[in-house]
Amino acid sequence: MAELIPHIDVNPKGDVKALVVWMHGLGDSGHGFAPLVPELKIPDELGIRFVFPHAPVRPITINGGVPMRGWYDIASFEFNQRADEKGVLESAKQLQLLIDSELDKYSLTSDKLIIAGFSQGGVMAYHLGCRQAKPAAGILSLSAYLAMPERLQTEVSASARQTPVMVMHGTHDEIVPVALGRVSAEHVKNAGFNLEWHEYPMQHNVCAEQIQKISGWIQQILG
Repeated sequence: MAELIPHIDVNPKGDVKALVVWMHGLGDSGHGFAPLVPELKIPDELGIRFVFPHAPVRPITINGGVPMRGWYDIASFEFNQRADEKGVLESAKQLQLLIDSELDKYSLTSDKLIIAGFSQGGVMAYHLGCRQAKPAAGILSLSAYLAMPERLQTEVSASARQTPVMVMHGTHDEIVPVALGRVSAEHVKNAGFNLEWHEYPMQHNVCAEQIQKISGWIQQILG
């Protein structure tokens, strides 16, 4: 059996009834978003397990080749070339193994799964969520964009189109311009998804108002 990608988890007090797999951004780790779970104030009875995988360490071209945790390399800021295809596909394979293992371990069906991520992690959430063999409960993409946008229409699975997508972005984002987020969201809508777009007067980060909105959405989707 293949070794699973390293990760940390935050478990509910009772039985596990649902799963959120949440990917971090460039240079961060699974520890970056784990402290967010208590802030979401999810009721214990929903039994939601949060899993935060750690991306592998790799050289990042735009940062002078300095090695750091990243789901893929970034060699260019051009929309169509911003995400290194090889890295995206390798990470997607590893993350899918983790997702499948988690669902199997807790005897969960895909309608009890939310795939989430921030920045590079949001790119991976888009990529994975749109290609699930069985529809996930939801896709949450924060301050992100679409990898390989020209391939989405042909690679999206028919069943995945049933998955609701929530996308959030800061209007003052200096890392991933909000225009890139909007264009990506339009691509996903045009591929047949029901997408909910929210923007906030913030930079490349997460704000309190956003956390409240995410909490309500998770409870609605997995409640």
